[in-house]
Amino acid sequence: MTDRGTAGPSHPPHPQVLPGAPGLRERKKQRTRDALLRAALELFTSHGYDRTTVDEITEAVDVSQRTFFRYFAGKEEAAFALQDMVEACFFRAVCERPPEERPLKALRNAVAQAWDSIGEAIEQVVPIDLHMRTYQMIERTPALIAVHLRRFADLEDRLAAEIARREGVDVDEDPRPRIAVAAFGSVMRVTGRLWGASGDASMESLKALTMRYLDLLGPGLQEDWRNTGK
Repeated sequence: MTDRGTAGPSHPPHPQVLPGAPGLRERKKQRTRDALLRAALELFTSHGYDRTTVDEITEAVDVSQRTFFRYFAGKEEAAFALQDMVEACFFRAVCERPPEERPLKALRNAVAQAWDSIGEAIEQVVPIDLHMRTYQMIERTPALIAVHLRRFADLEDRLAAEIARREGVDVDEDPRPRIAVAAFGSVMRVTGRLWGASGDASMESLKALTMRYLDLLGPGLQEDWRNTGK
């Protein structure tokens, strides 16, 4: 028998787990959630949100309904899961902008800063073209568009509060934070719809379109349109 007190290990040691790295159990859970989300979005976009059942989603992944509801409260939560991720990434980027940046510049730069990480995060879960198809599906589904608009209003409220905090004003007394965020949000909604209708599912095309429109937000509203370019 080997003397455990003096002999070296009889097999290679387990690889060191880095601090903060997810363990095997957590990785398996994440893979299951991602598989359920991909299946749900593929079914929503191909068969329709209303016509897709939870049973069909779970059958596509070969898991139980109980497993689905362990990760999602229902179909609606699955439909907006990518939006949750995108919004959280963007809001975090806004909060991290330098305090000397003016409101619209901070919002624009937050979009530019967050874009690469947003794209990478989406592609770790689903292809970008499925993200585009999901956006289109939400826009044309009555049961989801009202939720989409409500969620966007909630995000605008959070952004206005953050801009007010950065500028040292009271969001309930000073209308400027809400006006700035409303203008910014309108551009984001317009470019999102144009991107969804363009057929170009790349994040590069969405970024270029959004930056172009955001760069026109200030000058474009103040200049004399009739004489521009003459």
